[in-house]
Amino acid sequence: MKKFLKSKSALACVISVLIMAAVSLVYFYPDVFEGNGLMQHDVQQGIALSHEVNQYKAETGETSWWTNSLFSGMPTFQITPSYSSNSLIRFAGDLFRLWLPSPAGLLFMMMAGFFILLMSMKVRWYLALPGAIAYGFSSYFIIIIGAGHIWKFITLAYIPPTIAGMVLCYRGKYLAGGATAALFAMLQISGNHIQMSYYFLMVVAGFFIAYGIILFRQGKGRRWWKANAVLAVAAVLAVAANSPNLYNTYKYSKESMRGTHSELSDGGNGASVNSAGGLNKDYITAWSYGKSETFSLLIPNVKGGATIKPEKGGNKLLALSETDAAEELQKSGAISGDTAAYLQQLPQYFGDQPMTNGPVYVGALIMALFILGCIIVKGPIKWMLLIVTILSIALSWGHNMMWLTDLMIDHMPMYNKFRTVASILVVAEFTIPLLAMLALKELVDHRNEWQRFKTPIFISFGLCLAICALGIAAPSVFGSYLSAQEHEAYVVGGIAQQYPQLFSAIQSVRMSMVSDDALRSFLIVAAGACCIFLFFTKKIDLKVMFVLITVIILGDLYSVNKRYLDTDSFVAQRLTHDEPFPLTAADRQILADTAMNYRVMDIPRFAEAAPSYRHKAIGGYHAAKLTRYQDMIDRHLGNFQSGNVSQADMNVLNMLNAKYIVTGDDKAFVNPDALGNAWLVDRIIYVDGADDELGALDSINPATTAVSDNKFKDMLGTSVAPKEPGDTIYETTYAPNRLTYSVNTARGGVAVFSEVYFPWGWKASVDGKEVPVARVDYLLRAIKVPAGKHVVDMRFEPGSISSTTTIAYIAIILIYLSVLGAMALYFFPMKRSRK
Repeated sequence: MKKFLKSKSALACVISVLIMAAVSLVYFYPDVFEGNGLMQHDVQQGIALSHEVNQYKAETGETSWWTNSLFSGMPTFQITPSYSSNSLIRFAGDLFRLWLPSPAGLLFMMMAGFFILLMSMKVRWYLALPGAIAYGFSSYFIIIIGAGHIWKFITLAYIPPTIAGMVLCYRGKYLAGGATAALFAMLQISGNHIQMSYYFLMVVAGFFIAYGIILFRQGKGRRWWKANAVLAVAAVLAVAANSPNLYNTYKYSKESMRGTHSELSDGGNGASVNSAGGLNKDYITAWSYGKSETFSLLIPNVKGGATIKPEKGGNKLLALSETDAAEELQKSGAISGDTAAYLQQLPQYFGDQPMTNGPVYVGALIMALFILGCIIVKGPIKWMLLIVTILSIALSWGHNMMWLTDLMIDHMPMYNKFRTVASILVVAEFTIPLLAMLALKELVDHRNEWQRFKTPIFISFGLCLAICALGIAAPSVFGSYLSAQEHEAYVVGGIAQQYPQLFSAIQSVRMSMVSDDALRSFLIVAAGACCIFLFFTKKIDLKVMFVLITVIILGDLYSVNKRYLDTDSFVAQRLTHDEPFPLTAADRQILADTAMNYRVMDIPRFAEAAPSYRHKAIGGYHAAKLTRYQDMIDRHLGNFQSGNVSQADMNVLNMLNAKYIVTGDDKAFVNPDALGNAWLVDRIIYVDGADDELGALDSINPATTAVSDNKFKDMLGTSVAPKEPGDTIYETTYAPNRLTYSVNTARGGVAVFSEVYFPWGWKASVDGKEVPVARVDYLLRAIKVPAGKHVVDMRFEPGSISSTTTIAYIAIILIYLSVLGAMALYFFPMKRSRK
């Protein structure tokens, strides 16, 4: 160990780690040192949705797997999955990012993981470092930090070191490779962004095939089989370590709009899920990258960059008026005041997507090196990286290449479960810098063979320079200065012809953005070419070239990323933690009511997460809400936003115990007809199927009558005794995962609870004796109660939590033991006996 610590390799790794940590901290200076934070939209939503269960845990120490803060109640499996075994996983994650403050720690993780991968592929540290910087600073990763897609970022950060484990296994380092793959796969899956892991399966398959070809060619087929066996064990351990989250998410998906279609014959009004259980194609491809927009890999502003930018806790429109070209036009008097005012309302972005936080930009020099790698790097790894790059780009086009998208949606398992196909470009963001660094490695390893590389360098760098030169001279070559939506609204609608000066200004400004960035990329590619030329002609040595290449890559990506996330994006820590959602007048009015359990219908903010921070909301925001609740929104609850409200809609609101209704003037009105937490009904109507069950709500009074599917008849009985005048039921205690009631009836009957029905996990008992829970009124729970005075108890206790957590603990311990074993074997290698 002493020998290793004194070696140049150890010193180089330490220096690289320090540089990556320093770069991460500097990028987010001074905010990480001042404790400032980002009020990202997705993070704010998470704070709001998890507030109730977090408060409950702080007060009781107990984890609740159910919350009433949104959609009248739903499981927390996709809101705050805090399984006890996760604490062991978090330790490894904290260690990997060196406990650096967020978001600097996130950026460090992204670079460090790619550095490990390059080192595993025998790329020397002085080339692995610029490669790691290039990967970590790829614009999309910085952009998703600003957008608050933190779990997506974390998942992506752990993918390169997971693949590094594969590479080590194929190199014959079975224990080190298996331990590395298991550890980082475990961390990757814990990021809980299955879409990103799914997309990278094509990369995993690519390495599997490429190394199979390599090893069989070398006559080492047995090594390939052994490595695959080790990796299979690593995969099983990684999955088992995350079994609580994976299993409960899978099981929950069968009830959510992400995993199952509506049982209604029409699929639900405006449903995003099709009859096969996948998302509709229009929903999947809404965010599709444009074909010409793909040149943003080389020229960031080829389609104007971004629509919005996070700033001071909100999202600021990046308007055309803020560009240098617009300011020059205004100063010169070339545009009128009205035109300048209109430019303040138009976004800089004019690509195919509805909106974006920024382009996918991998770096101009990295693109040139990638194309060079396509020429000079030999072997299956090169071809695999090239094929996967092309495939990911083509799939990102979505509805712009629908034949391929149709093929994937219709025939590739699970592909139809994910939306925003443009995000598959994360695969290209991985393969492009990887092949670029392999190209640079090839140049360095054969530094005396200028004649061999001269033509490929001229072709690759010349091609990028030519594209940039074309963008400088004729920026319209990349397409219209209007997006498809703008063209439809302004050109087809005739507005552009009515205001020629305005649209001439729009064209001038947007084309200037393209040409300016094309010039910028031209200079970066030219600078990189000069460095390589000077290196081959021995005008500079390897150390100088390494420093120059690193500076060019970092300077390029650093400055572009600052367009989309900078110190203006941060706010003081007190705003992100102490008071993330300012109190409204309606909030103050409602919070004066200290009753323990009632719901709020906030009409203006029905589809927002903010009301969930303080109230038990009828609405909310979540991409995987219960399918039946979405049906209720489509049929009844959504009508409150349009103002076209019927008596049936009010009945639904009453049965959901909406005690307060917030209107557009920020006033909360007491709803006197809210039915409370529970009530006894006089009769039950049994029907066949979802259509009849939901349809019956248009005609019944839920205060006296319940409707239920015939399959619950055995639980509730064929007839119900009408209520007597003295019959009562009321809630006595409330917790998100436990509710108790006192019921007193003369002849018994059916109790309906203003709580969302969920087919597993909820257990009900009467005086300690378990009774079955049925579904009534399409959405609510009901039980049969006997005559007399009784205590009803309802608990949400999914049995799968305990069993899967035990499995997770065992798997995590085995992974950590394998890591310790690999480290011990590295520092204290076993001596082979000689015969």
